[in-house]
Amino acid sequence: MKQLILHIPHASTQIPDRRGFLLSGEALQEEIIKLTDWYTDELFANNQDEAVIAPFSRVFCDVERFTDDSLEPMAKYGMGVLYEKTDEGKPMRHVSAALRFEVVEKYFNEHHRGLTEAVERQLKQYNSALLIDCHSFPDTPLLRDIDQDPQRPDFNLGTDAFHTSPELANFAEQFFVERGFTVEINRPYAGTLVPLRWYNNDKRVQSLMLEVNRRLYLKPGTNEKCSNFKRVHGVVQEFLNHIRERFRQRP
Repeated sequence: MKQLILHIPHASTQIPDRRGFLLSGEALQEEIIKLTDWYTDELFANNQDEAVIAPFSRVFCDVERFTDDSLEPMAKYGMGVLYEKTDEGKPMRHVSAALRFEVVEKYFNEHHRGLTEAVERQLKQYNSALLIDCHSFPDTPLLRDIDQDPQRPDFNLGTDAFHTSPELANFAEQFFVERGFTVEINRPYAGTLVPLRWYNNDKRVQSLMLEVNRRLYLKPGTNEKCSNFKRVHGVVQEFLNHIRERFRQRP
């Protein structure tokens, strides 16, 4: 039985349906390069845990957004569940009601069905579920980022008041500090994903977001791995090993 759930939502660069997109191929590719969490599938995935990976780009459908724009803070910037504007605020995609319904049902809902099933399996096996929300982030703030402080940590831990125990958050912070990294909690990005079925009603489902600063493993200004990639991969996997041993109770 797999022990942790690794949610990897933003590693893909695939656009499975180009209807509605207004940008040229090159301009769209630039946006994908800017917004993709490069190689997080490689950094996080392993043989011991269950990885739930979105097989399409966040530029096409962002599975970590609320589908209800009234609940989604980024919707006012044109970057709700279906991005309609670029990071610079330029028109990127025309989303009709019909297209939105189709994409949400076929891609967003299907992805979350898989994630929900993974949590159900964990609850059945262990009477608890531990989800690690796996991301990376750029060292320089995106234009649409709410936090524009240029001083960004090596690792960011995102927590939820209901679904992240203080013990889990403190342990994760100390792990990276002890290895010489800078760490912040809920900065520059806050929160962590919890499937809606259990959100704010079942503490058996625990969740922690881990974000890796891309300066640690990419060549500056590119989406190419640097010589430090192997070390960062090792640190991330060591972290998962420690989390698994300490917080993953056996049935």
